Amino acid sequence: MNEASSHTQERPGWRPAAYYPDPAIKALDPRFEKYWLKLSAVERLATGLRWAEGPVWFGDGRYLLCSDIPNQRILKWEEETGAVSVFRKPSNFANGNTRDRQGRLITCEHGGRRVVRTEYDGSITVLIDQFNGKRLNSPNDVVVKSDGSIWFTDPTFGLLGNYEGYKAEPEIEPNVYRLDPATGKATIVAEGVLGPNGLCFSPDEKILYVVESRGVPNRKILAYDVSPEGNTIANKRVHIDAGPGTPDGMRCDIDGNLWCGWGMGDPELDGVVVFAPDGVMIGRIALPERCANVCFGGVKRNRLFMAASQSIYALYVNTQGAVGG
Repeated sequence: MNEASSHTQERPGWRPAAYYPDPAIKALDPRFEKYWLKLSAVERLATGLRWAEGPVWFGDGRYLLCSDIPNQRILKWEEETGAVSVFRKPSNFANGNTRDRQGRLITCEHGGRRVVRTEYDGSITVLIDQFNGKRLNSPNDVVVKSDGSIWFTDPTFGLLGNYEGYKAEPEIEPNVYRLDPATGKATIVAEGVLGPNGLCFSPDEKILYVVESRGVPNRKILAYDVSPEGNTIANKRVHIDAGPGTPDGMRCDIDGNLWCGWGMGDPELDGVVVFAPDGVMIGRIALPERCANVCFGGVKRNRLFMAASQSIYALYVNTQGAVGG
């Protein structure tokens, strides 16, 4: 099936919960009980994607955008009607998305090897496509801090073949960058991260979390302290060693918990896992597909949207997404 559908499809492994509480949701620590709505179940909103990524919520329009990287499109799901349509095609192999402080869409493009902004009139402004005269690799994930600065990761994943980008040789090392909101100038904030991937700030923006997706021997979620000026980071440390898990994209809720896309084809891993601020895994949302990325949305920002391989899922939770990201 090439086109996305808003209708639930009975695929092997996906069965809507027939009763509450949804057995797909597990509390691994008593702290998760606070966030688990026992009268809420995982819903599949759309399917038929090839590799879902970069969900971002538009509360003013009550819709979700989500990248379908190999299909070269960004899809739009409307909350009021459940309708699914194509927002942008071709998308230049768009991956991560977020909104800036003016509500504009910020997108990482594998194909263009750039980060772009969609203006109010629909036109596209290139924010960055090179650093020190060298082309970026394939910008992956992006967040916007409260000061308007744009932070993004730039691994080489989109250069590895012609499925999620255009095969090419990298010209620059994978880094984490910050774009200054006043000057538009880019600076490297983190070097030496093996496969920098998903990133997000803690609610108070004092910590930046970055997924090291080529970490040895395991993937890791790194933590950095953000300087008081808000433009540099320091004190790199391993916040979470993922073991057999595969963290990809993640978002923080208002209490500082990390909600992380997870899995690699193992039913015991696929879905979303939740970590308390101290790095302890406290909850799990099982999905029949590996989950790449998540975001919070809905009228009260208490609905978790999950971009999982070929489908988009949602679950109401008893918390809210931290502002930004």
